[in-house]
Amino acid sequence: MGIVAGLDSSPDFTRIVVCDTDTGAVLKQGYAPHPLENTEGGGRPTDVDPQAWLLSLGEAAGGGLLEGVQAIGVSAQQNALVPLDQHGNTVRPALVGNDRRAQVAAVDLIDGLGGREAWAQSVGCVPQAPHPVTKLRWLAKNEPESARRTAALLQAPDWLVWQLLGRPARRTTDRGGASGTGYWSAASGTYRPDLVEMALGHQAMLPEVIGPAEAAGTTPEGLLISAGTGETMAAAFGLGVQRGDAVVSLGASGSVMAVHHEALVDAAGNITSLADATGMHLPVVHTSNAVRVLRGSAEMLGLTDLEELSALAMKSTPGAHGLVLLPYLEGEKTPNLPHAAGTLTGLRRESMKPEHLARAAFEGMLCGLGDALDVLRGRGVEVRRVFLLGAAAELPAVQAAAPMLFGTQVVVPQPADYAAIGAARQAAWALTGQLPLWQGASAQVFEPGEELAVGQAVRQQYVTVREQSHPGAFAY
Repeated sequence: MGIVAGLDSSPDFTRIVVCDTDTGAVLKQGYAPHPLENTEGGGRPTDVDPQAWLLSLGEAAGGGLLEGVQAIGVSAQQNALVPLDQHGNTVRPALVGNDRRAQVAAVDLIDGLGGREAWAQSVGCVPQAPHPVTKLRWLAKNEPESARRTAALLQAPDWLVWQLLGRPARRTTDRGGASGTGYWSAASGTYRPDLVEMALGHQAMLPEVIGPAEAAGTTPEGLLISAGTGETMAAAFGLGVQRGDAVVSLGASGSVMAVHHEALVDAAGNITSLADATGMHLPVVHTSNAVRVLRGSAEMLGLTDLEELSALAMKSTPGAHGLVLLPYLEGEKTPNLPHAAGTLTGLRRESMKPEHLARAAFEGMLCGLGDALDVLRGRGVEVRRVFLLGAAAELPAVQAAAPMLFGTQVVVPQPADYAAIGAARQAAWALTGQLPLWQGASAQVFEPGEELAVGQAVRQQYVTVREQSHPGAFAY
């Protein structure tokens, strides 16, 4: 029996799983939080010393966790940019997460290349605050000395792989990680060094992009290290997502991604064209509003948690007695309505009850995500089933409404660190040379069944209100 490991270095912690190479069964696990300082207001820091990732990795791997492991894969937070000097030392702390400081830099880059369509055509995405290319522009404008000293660029998974291998001369990345930088095109499979120079002010060394089954190298102790990838790609691989599958993530904001055979270039910039961890593609559509819609509705109704909101919504019926909530509480990315506000329509005496508002909140959130799903469907992406992720996916009101509103089977996987499992699966691939056919995630499955027609009517009601309120916002 072979043994492989996968580590997931998220923004907050490192988790390691040790798996059977043949079956994927998790044999052992390790966990450690990152030793990060709290920021003002309790938010996540935007500048992080990468050594914190190594410290938590070492703690998570303690107690002989990795004894007998033959190969290890690395998954890590995306959009964490590590600038290195000519000697391979960090120029400054890594720039991580959705760094709002870089919003102006994103606008500068968009204008500098000639607009959103030019970026979409060039690299499959339009610069936003989280993208590494945007952080490079921020660095050049706000820390010119650090920018001048920057000679090489890595992201979090690349840097961790490089450290595990003992900082060799060769630095690598994978297609998945490279596709989120804003200076590598998933469509052409090539870097755009001119965009690095445009953002940073000069060229910088970029890691070699290796294939999904290739090894980045072997440690002096003989431990094989696979290519590594971003958390999104690793989680999709760990879930066992394949063609015909979409993944809807329910965070404060939302995202919809699906496996597709080719990169999608979207002139409007609604689709971010990422690559996955298997050689395929992961087009992604983001929404600004998901669970924040539920939390706001619960607060307005005087409820203490989302479970109460769900129970209340289940007392209503599909269509919420004519109430329709457009959930654009924080503006919206899809459709592109950055300055919009939420809209509640259909108020009649019989509909003005708490349970109908609760139901409208769930339907509004899911219809907004359904719009994002339709952006992909409108570009020929096949969707036979939807994986629903996030704590809110466990709510009965979500599970009751999602299949009829999405018009397809909905799968709610059991909670697990699928990014770490995906990293382990990648390690098994690099070790054996064969794509591991591990059993998919344990899950609950929900079918639209006889309520499909009802769900289509609710979606149409929502679309009608959206078009009346924001005519022409969508053009699938």
